[in-house]
This record gives sequence, C-alpha cells and structure tokens, in this order.
Amino acid sequence: MKAKNIYIYLTASLLLIAGGCKKFLDQPVLGNYQSDNFFTNDANAVLAVNAAYSPLTFTDASSNTIWVLGDLASDDAIKGSSDGDQSDFLSVQNFNINPSNSAVEGLWKRFYDGVFKCNVVTDGLSASNTAVSAAVKSDVIGQAEFLRAYYYFNLTVVYGDIPLHLKVETPEELQSPALPQAQIYAQVEKDCTAAAAVLPTTRTGSDVGRATKGAALALLAKTYLFEQKWALAASTAQAVEALGVYSLLPNFADNFRAATKNNAEAVFSVLHTSGLVPYQGNNLNAWFAPRPLNGYGFFLPTQSLVNNFETAPDGTVDPRLDYSIGRAGHPYFDSPFDPTWTSTGYVSKKHTQPLSEIPLSIRGDGNLNYQAIRFADVLLIEAEALNESGNSAGALIPLNKVRKRARESYLNDPTLPGYGTVPAGLLPDIAVVDPSQLRDIIRRERRSELALEFHRFFDIIRYGQVYAAAALNSKPNFSFTTNQFFPIPESERETNFKLGK
Repeated sequence: MKAKNIYIYLTASLLLIAGGCKKFLDQPVLGNYQSDNFFTNDANAVLAVNAAYSPLTFTDASSNTIWVLGDLASDDAIKGSSDGDQSDFLSVQNFNINPSNSAVEGLWKRFYDGVFKCNVVTDGLSASNTAVSAAVKSDVIGQAEFLRAYYYFNLTVVYGDIPLHLKVETPEELQSPALPQAQIYAQVEKDCTAAAAVLPTTRTGSDVGRATKGAALALLAKTYLFEQKWALAASTAQAVEALGVYSLLPNFADNFRAATKNNAEAVFSVLHTSGLVPYQGNNLNAWFAPRPLNGYGFFLPTQSLVNNFETAPDGTVDPRLDYSIGRAGHPYFDSPFDPTWTSTGYVSKKHTQPLSEIPLSIRGDGNLNYQAIRFADVLLIEAEALNESGNSAGALIPLNKVRKRARESYLNDPTLPGYGTVPAGLLPDIAVVDPSQLRDIIRRERRSELALEFHRFFDIIRYGQVYAAAALNSKPNFSFTTNQFFPIPESERETNFKLGK
C-alpha cells in the first residue's frame, strides 16, 4: 500500500520542549515526507514524537487557550485588561459564546494538531517498521499514546462529544461524526494503559520532561475520576504513589519557581526555556503580569477564590494564598504591590516571575514550566475517589498529606513571618468521615491547592448542576445545560460536514 504523505514541521527547539536539552538538534527539519522515508532510524523517530509535544506549550498564550476555558469561565479569575482587548475571552467569562469565538477555536485547532502529530508517530512506527530499534520504538510510541490521551482528555472535557481520529487520515476519512464522550474516554483509557505498560518510571538528563509511566497512570486516574469510576480512580492514583518517585515538595511555592521547576512533585510538566531562538519561553509571564511591569494585565483572581483559602483562629491565612496570588500588603515577588494594577484587588503569581529573573525587556519569554499534573493533584484524586467509593476514613490520609504540606510551609520557608512554628489551628488535619461533609472539604481543598492552574471550570462542571449553579451564580448567562461544554468551532463544522450545522 502506498504510504500517505505526512507533514512534519520540526525546529531545533522542539526537542527542548520535550526533553529540556538546548542542543539536541543542530539543524531545523522542515519538509514534506512519506512515512516510509522518514521513520528510517531512531533519531527521526525521536524527532517525530518531539513535534507532538509542541502544542502543549504556552509560547503563544493567545492560541493555547486552556487558561481561558479552564479558569476565566470559572469563579476563580476574570479576564482583566480592557474590555476590547481580547474581547472573545471576555465573552467566555460572561458566557456570551458563539462557535467562532477565538478561544474556542484556538484550543480545538491546537490540540487536534497535537492528535495529528501523535498519529504520525503511531502510523510511522507500525509493526512492519524494523528500521527503528525496538527500545526506541516502544518508548516513542508510548510517549505518543500518552500525549494523544492527554489531548483527547482535554478535548472531550472541553467540548463533550467530538470526532475521534486514530491515524493519519485522508480528507475523506476526516469527515467524521462526533462520538459520545464515553467512547472518547474509553480511548483515553486505552492509550494511557498502553503507555503505562512501556514508559519508564523516571527520566534523566536531556529526557527530563518526556512522558513517564507515572504520567500515564496519573492521567488514567484523572480520567476515571471524571467518569465517576471511583474504585478505579482510587486504585490507579495509589499506583502512581506506589511507584515511589513522587513526593510533595516541602515548600509549595517551589512548584512555581524556575530554579526548582523539575522536581519530585512534577508528574507531567510542559517545559519552557527563555533566551532561545526559535522562541521557547512561557508567554503567560507577559499576559498575566501587571501592565506597569510590562505585562498585559490579564487573569485577575477573584474575591471568591481568595475567600476559599482557610484562616487560622488568629487570622493567619493559608500560605498558599500568598504563594498563588498577589495582594495589597504583600510584595509581588521583588516589586511592591500596587492596587491600581487590578480591578479585583488581586493578580496571579503562579505563572509569572520576578523581574530579577525575567526583566522587562523579555517579559514574554519566561522559563517557568506549566505543571500539567502535580502529585498533589494525584493525592486529591485519590481522596475524592475513596470518599465517593465509601471509604471516607481512607480518604483522610491523602487529603491530610496535602494539608500538612501547606501548613508546614511555616517550617520550610524562612521568608514567612513566624517561621519555625506552624500557627495554631492553621489547616488542621481533617477527621470528618461523613461522606457529604467530606466531599465539600475535598472540593474546597482542591480549589485552594490547584488555584489558577486551569482546572477549576472542569471541576465545577463535573460536580454537577447544583454545584455549578451556585459556583457560577454571578454569571447570569450561564446555563448548565447549554454551557457545560463549549461549542464545536464553526471552522470545524464548515469542513467536517458530518458534524452538522
């Protein structure tokens, strides 16, 4: 059978995205290849899977819009800036969304591009391919399967019923109807299971950042959680912990600092490095920074989110608040906080860096990773799944690990006032075993722990209509029935006629 033409666009920076090595490639590869002529050696197989990581990055925050759909649609953040600046993002926030909305279009195109790049790899490394060594072939296919699962998980969480493409297709084959979400989840499960069976437990050197067994299992656990397969979600999260390679960092803030970004809590990270050509920095650093600091002033945390953080009897607040959010009376990294920066009183800190690291002249070229899956998330998946499956006492163990780390910032961060002593009554261990009460506690904990990491809206929706109506009661245009999924983009309906109008 004649091989299909495939298009592989790679630059010297794409390996950096996947592996963190600045000199992995010396020359860019750009061209039109037949799969039989490209997958002829180990190096080319690795090049192909490197390209499949690129849609995950935030080198352009206006096209990777998971932050818009995941948090601006929620109760955790508003767009900020002026109403006319990225007005489509404001439309998402206010649920005045049409199928041609740029945020809705952007994520669809970007993540389906990721799916295509994964399919290039799995097609090119079919069983008949003997040119690539068995070890490299297995690893590269495992990475592609994990990445495809990651793209499809997010696509179905965002859009609901969607087309499923599992190979490089002809234009005729691309005419595909939307399949029920259950079928998309089933494919995610299949890809995660296959990837976990072949991927290594750890990566070292220039391979740090590539998918691992733990990443595949963690995504599988999260998929089970969203499907409400509670027992499987709990056992799979426990399998991640049993690998023995992940732990909570002593200082929560180290997850969001450039010097400590590749760490034991990072289950799967999207890597960024500043100062490279082609550009591979984290553009969120400019989008989320205040305007007077050469940023764009987007992504302002809400009072509702701030109120979610617990306080001790003496008024001491959960330290995660000031690690995550800039506010009056507390410095914004190495700059004094100015209340005129924000209309809500707050700015995001998790995806921005101090001027001492990224000066004004290169504000959009940050080198923070995006922590797509953290071990804390895995523990909270385990806690929720155990509680929902009838083991509320067991759920307290992972839940209290997360709370213990948060309060013990006072034992591990000398910059905190009163360092060396945990304030009395701050984030105490939870002993509640009533499933309904514990459900609310876990949900609150998840919101504080993962604040502004682009997960909140999808959690709100999966919690159900009653929760969503209460959480989003400040958004009069929100309708659970209409808005639990974003619309399939108009541009896709214009080319894929099987989706209908």
